[in-house]
Amino acid sequence: MNQEKQRIAIAEACGWKDVKLTNHEEVDIDSRSTVYWSGFTGLPPEFRHHLNRVRVPDYLNDLNAMHEAEQVLTVGQRIEYVREIGFIFTGRNDRAVPDWWLIHEATAAQRAEALLRTLGKWEEDK
Repeated sequence: MNQEKQRIAIAEACGWKDVKLTNHEEVDIDSRSTVYWSGFTGLPPEFRHHLNRVRVPDYLNDLNAMHEAEQVLTVGQRIEYVREIGFIFTGRNDRAVPDWWLIHEATAAQRAEALLRTLGKWEEDK
């Protein structure tokens, strides 16, 4: 699953809407100047208006963003998530519960893959 698809899938799992790669123009209220930027944008869960497009967190490179994304997991899913991290980190096929330190050593990208696998949203590359 490529990085773009991963980032979109995680954002959607977190409640974001209309996530896409865009070129975007925004007015900075304090300076009253137009700021141009591009990248992944979407409508976060807390915004209700279609003009409130903002940048989507960089889940694959930001542990803080992944910590927020992990909050969508139910208590039951967290055990599976820990197993997926262990599988990704060690490559072991048994998906046994890993040593606790592996969880803390996992990168944001590894956590992203584990989250998507746990939620059933991971797609194997063809």
